[in-house]
Amino acid sequence: MAEFFDIYMLPVFEILGKILLIVLPLLGAMAYLTYAERKVMAAMQLRQGPNMVGPFGLLQPLADGLKLFGKETIIPSASNRAIFVLAPMLTFMLALISWAVIPFDVGMVLADVNVGILYLFAVSSLGVYGILMAGWASNSRYAFLGGLRSAAQMVSYEVSIGLVIVTVILVTGSLNLTEIVMAERTWWMHLLLFPMFIVFVISALAETNRAPFDLPEGESELVGGYNVEYSSMTFALFFLGEYMNMILMSAMTVILFLGGWKVPFGLEWEWLTMVPGLIWFVLKICAVLFIFLWSRATLPRYRYDQLMRLGWKIFLPLSLLWVLVVAGALIMNDALPMPAGVEG
Repeated sequence: MAEFFDIYMLPVFEILGKILLIVLPLLGAMAYLTYAERKVMAAMQLRQGPNMVGPFGLLQPLADGLKLFGKETIIPSASNRAIFVLAPMLTFMLALISWAVIPFDVGMVLADVNVGILYLFAVSSLGVYGILMAGWASNSRYAFLGGLRSAAQMVSYEVSIGLVIVTVILVTGSLNLTEIVMAERTWWMHLLLFPMFIVFVISALAETNRAPFDLPEGESELVGGYNVEYSSMTFALFFLGEYMNMILMSAMTVILFLGGWKVPFGLEWEWLTMVPGLIWFVLKICAVLFIFLWSRATLPRYRYDQLMRLGWKIFLPLSLLWVLVVAGALIMNDALPMPAGVEG
């Protein structure tokens, strides 16, 4: 019996423990991201923000969660009940499983697979299905239009994101996220990737349906978009999935462009190197998340034709051209990374 436990059950408990160590802090971070967003926007608009529930309003996310949990779940009579309920669950689960390949520090990753970047790209691309299912199953014109908008929007910007990722792979020579962080990059490589960093951040805003690209849930014309018929915990799952995707896209930005858990700017000061890599990783994610919050507080919503023009007529040609520029620069400087066992 003891041998059976050691061989079969112990590895299962170890994996479950690792999953909980990732999921529980992530859920807490997601809850307090809503608090941070309201505080940051309030500061930018000269308001106070949440300040009544708990000290400095710190218990506001818990109060909001309890309020949503206590509300009645209303399912429209004309909707497809199974898909209507499944859509928010799918959105939330896809946002969670993406974190399986995210490295938080050297060796701190649940699954250190060799094609981690492809896994992330594939899972993030599936997120559109939850929104499409919600828009169709609600049997509402507003929700359906919101779902169609989201599908077109995600397809437009995923092409650009894919080409941006290709430029990073050209520089690092690996699809493994840990190796992408650990790959040595010279100053001119960072300079070469900077335009793609800008494109990636803007595309991440569009990919997560955040302002100024929050057209799928445009209140002024679609009432609430794809989630207009949702209430209680079904609405909360969409809400959680959106904020989880914000954190995920910020983590991808940090891994691809900002050095992951490494000390910023390659500084070797002793007091900086003493800080654990996990802390640097979290601080960098917070810095990228601030851009998400900043854009919502300052930028007006794009028109739909402007959104499509930016994706297809500006970002797509630019990112395609930049793949050629990066490849050419690497070849000219004899810096193109070679696969293991292949000599240049």
